[in-house]
Amino acid sequence: MKSINVLDLTEFESHGDPIDFHCNTFTRHLQAHHGAITVPHKHNFFLIVLFTSGSGLHEIDFEKYQVTPGSVFFLSPGQTHYWELSDDIEGLIFFHSQEFFDLSFTDRSVYDFPFFYSQLNSAVLQLDTPDTHKMAARFNELLTEYSGKNTFMTAQKLSSLLSLTYIELSRLYLAQDQMEVSKTGVHSEHLRKLEKLIEENFRTEKSPGAYANMLHMTVRHLNRLTQGSLNKSPTQLITERILLEAKRMLVHGTSSLSQISYDLGYEDYAYFSRLFKKWTKLTPSAFAQQYQSGRSRIQ
Repeated sequence: MKSINVLDLTEFESHGDPIDFHCNTFTRHLQAHHGAITVPHKHNFFLIVLFTSGSGLHEIDFEKYQVTPGSVFFLSPGQTHYWELSDDIEGLIFFHSQEFFDLSFTDRSVYDFPFFYSQLNSAVLQLDTPDTHKMAARFNELLTEYSGKNTFMTAQKLSSLLSLTYIELSRLYLAQDQMEVSKTGVHSEHLRKLEKLIEENFRTEKSPGAYANMLHMTVRHLNRLTQGSLNKSPTQLITERILLEAKRMLVHGTSSLSQISYDLGYEDYAYFSRLFKKWTKLTPSAFAQQYQSGRSRIQ
């Protein structure tokens, strides 16, 4: 089995000089890149898609979501996903690098928007019909500017339109799930730092105390932060990241079970297997077999 493909912005068409931004209708995007995007893959950029018709399934990091008109999906760099979509699918899609947004504004980052606070926040927003039409118009503004022949300050206008689009999506997103997301946003800076540290160190550091030290706080304070914002302990966050990587390696990689265990920092495969089963109710090999069986039934 081949390793999972990581898509880069340079693989998609651009207009004029590269600007780290791409926009298209979903139909044209699917026609041009069907082979790459209908199998599990990752991106090194932020991706947002609004579906306006059709149906299907969208799997993001082993979580399955229904695709219906009005579905908006938010993907951060590094997440694994794929689509199973009906023939009448339509929508609008855009994606960009972090630098494209962050270099345009001195007072904000793309991570300031609630759907990107944390990868633990929901990856989907479901719009009603009026809001779907409203956001489709905003996406079409981006597409018109991106596809237009007037290249004077294109990147600047696109970044301004992108900011407005994110603000409007944020308002709708917060209204959809205000309690959970607003609670997360109170400590979003510390949580983002924690997620970044876990991302960089989960293979070698598995102790909450190590991450508390990196954040210059006590373990008790770290526990209050994660429990109060996410209703999860630091240990759970660390373990979930380890298990996500294990699932990716089991399903999309070629390494043996013992090698996967070792690469994730566990020299004793038996211990790793018990940990995996404790959290997922399946052994690593059983998970891989079940996932592949489920994929084969819908292909």
